Amino acid sequence: MYRTLNDFVSEWEKNCRGTLAIFESITDEKKHVAIVEGHSSLESLSWHLTTSPAYFMGQVGLSLEVELNPKSTPATISEIVSIYKSTSDNVVKVAKENLSDVKLLTEVNSHGRPTPIGALLRVMVDHQTHHRAQMQVLLRQAGLPVPGVMGPTKEDLAK
Repeated sequence: MYRTLNDFVSEWEKNCRGTLAIFESITDEKKHVAIVEGHSSLESLSWHLTTSPAYFMGQVGLSLEVELNPKSTPATISEIVSIYKSTSDNVVKVAKENLSDVKLLTEVNSHGRPTPIGALLRVMVDHQTHHRAQMQVLLRQAGLPVPGVMGPTKEDLAK
């Protein structure tokens, strides 16, 4: 749980840089790679991570300043990257304008349970980290470069 707004913003921005590195490794030719047919692809996971902050911020009671339709995936990865940048920047902007250290302790209703805003923001970051890790496996499976997001990759260590 975040107890200071600065801690959330710092971690969110760092986490988003890692997510962008993953997105930027995806090619349009390989965006449909999934672990097995019928499971999430690199494209669907990247779009999910682009649209889900609006859901989490809505749980907090805030609205992002972007129009997103989770069911309407853009045609190219570069479009997703651009929209993701906007969305993640708006998370920071909206958080700084509407939240404070004290507000992070305020409880809101999340799926029928009182939950501190700081805890919901923690879940949003953890959610992104979880799906980003899935994407790293899919990148390797697709034969695409795997960026070292939370430490060096095998390829980084071989250099």
